[in-house]
Amino acid sequence: MAYDFAPLFRSAIGFDRLAQLVDTAAQNPVSPSYPPYNIEKLSDAQYALTMAVAGFGPDDIELTVQDNTLIVSGRVGDAPAQGREMLYRGIATRAFERRFVLADHVVVENADLTNGLLRIAVRQIVPEALKPRRIPISSGHAMAADTARPEPAPAGSPEPDSAQSLPPVVAAHATAPAPQHAGCCAA
Repeated sequence: MAYDFAPLFRSAIGFDRLAQLVDTAAQNPVSPSYPPYNIEKLSDAQYALTMAVAGFGPDDIELTVQDNTLIVSGRVGDAPAQGREMLYRGIATRAFERRFVLADHVVVENADLTNGLLRIAVRQIVPEALKPRRIPISSGHAMAADTARPEPAPAGSPEPDSAQSLPPVVAAHATAPAPQHAGCCAA
């Protein structure tokens, strides 16, 4: 299933990642239900992901962040029976892999496994460049006046002749005598 985001892209800038996320979600419509998990929003920038992983130890679980995706995988090695016979297995210890797409500028801070619950702390970090900032607006006259000002002469230097401080083409016209027009401007 493909979505047409052309109307969105006409008035929005930088949302091409949104189209990629929707395509990814559409490709994986069935997600596994094991192990169960919760996602909590603790504050504007902090989240907690809690997974029920009874029977798994810290060495049996691997957390990986790759291409803005958090991958949580677990695999329990075959433990020796040590003379015990399993009559019923109600605690699932099958291998699993869960994928969670992370937004831009989201980092996984740490993980803790206590009482069969894996708790992963996630935080969104807003870079300085993305924080709102005020842009000063100046008048076009002020900028033109600032760029057109000549640099001041060093103290003690003689005052330049007005014709010498002009560009060569203008200086040539400024020093030439004014032409006399016959009839129109005669005094």
